[in-house]
Amino acid sequence: MRNNTFYSVLLTLLLLSIIGTGCSSSNSSSSDGGNEAANGKETVELSVWLTPQWKGVLDATEEGADYDSFILKAAEKFAAQYSKYNVKINTQVIAGDQRDQMLNVNLSSGTPPDVFFESVFAMGDYVHRGALVPLTDLVDDQDRSDIASGYWDAVTFNKDVYFYPFQNNPGTLVYNANMFKAAGLDAYIGGEQEIKTWTLADYEEILSKLKNNLSGSGYANAYPMALYGMNNQGDTWNLAYLRMFGNPFFDETGHIILNDEKGVKAASWLKKIVDAGYTNPGPESVTSNDANGMFLNQQLAISFTNPVLYNNARADMDSGKQTKFDMRLANIPSESGDPLTFTYVVGASVFQSNDPKRVEAAKDFVRFFSTDAELVKSSKNGIPVRSSVISEYEKQYPLFKAYNENAKYVFNFTGNVPGYSQLREQLYPELQALYTGVKTPEQAVKDYQDHGNQVIDTNRNSSVIFSNK
Repeated sequence: MRNNTFYSVLLTLLLLSIIGTGCSSSNSSSSDGGNEAANGKETVELSVWLTPQWKGVLDATEEGADYDSFILKAAEKFAAQYSKYNVKINTQVIAGDQRDQMLNVNLSSGTPPDVFFESVFAMGDYVHRGALVPLTDLVDDQDRSDIASGYWDAVTFNKDVYFYPFQNNPGTLVYNANMFKAAGLDAYIGGEQEIKTWTLADYEEILSKLKNNLSGSGYANAYPMALYGMNNQGDTWNLAYLRMFGNPFFDETGHIILNDEKGVKAASWLKKIVDAGYTNPGPESVTSNDANGMFLNQQLAISFTNPVLYNNARADMDSGKQTKFDMRLANIPSESGDPLTFTYVVGASVFQSNDPKRVEAAKDFVRFFSTDAELVKSSKNGIPVRSSVISEYEKQYPLFKAYNENAKYVFNFTGNVPGYSQLREQLYPELQALYTGVKTPEQAVKDYQDHGNQVIDTNRNSSVIFSNK
């Protein structure tokens, strides 16, 4: 029986290795390892993985631009100036849907990558598992002052930084300004390079007028606002709506505290706008992809977006793939008047290889490309986290300034709690029960809090962050 289990695991590892090889690319950049004897330095070989973020070093129009162009350029530049070791850096681009599978296989076999460049949101559980090493000692006062505190909060677990923030992908609302004009809502339309902030009272008036005034326009079959709860995709916007009345979501111990007056009020508001016909029908069976498609088909006046979705939609409109309309951005409103905004911070982490020289070189490499004055300009392919890069490019990309001004309102939607990926599975069933009337708002938030905290507590027991406290 034990032999059967052993060969089964071995076969699985082999198959996954083949799958990984077939779905990813691997390139390398290195100093001349043959110079080791001549220059007296040892050679250290690093493995750098990344999911597709952008093509090219500074721009996708560069000749031969690919997803690992930036890392290869950074590796070349790093090796040329690195005094401790000769370094050989191998890069591998991993499809996002294979990330966890490949990481788990390699962690099990003791061969994790040395560096992974990815969204922090997707990698937080590896901190709790003890797979990543702290990067706190890489951060100096200049970095702290150049990058807003909200981004540092997203990469800090307990008291240590585990990801070096490089760029981010903020979530906002997006609205069809043509529909607003048709509904008599000109006064609520922001500038083309503005992220408009509405009060909650403004927003309710907007939804009401969209509902009542669009029927006589060219958008008779459109709905005011996107809402969805079919699965866990796009759940960060749903999490934001649940904070609209001031509920902080997590307490200082990292437990969910949605089950209070403000949390119930938020859930009641969501149920209210569904019942009023202010959203697409049947949000419990609608995915975020469905909602995005409806918005682009001008069946919804307000939806969700991030810079990747927004820029892709604009590119499709410019190329004629998508019907063109006046598309603008807005913040998620709150009862207090302060906008609600969140972001997906993207940056590098270093895995614990148990090889001190590799860990040292990997940390030095991360520090190098995350602070080099020329390399950090590549963060313009997303939204830069550095104010210095924003300042340099804001005339070319005017929305950078708007996103940067929003940074002070960013909330950390994961709370950096253990088991966040499992926690995501707890929310949408409660939203489905809320929207279909199976549960009251009070019961839905209570059950989410109870089940969610069970997930958090289970994962806390195995978290190195909490065991080291």
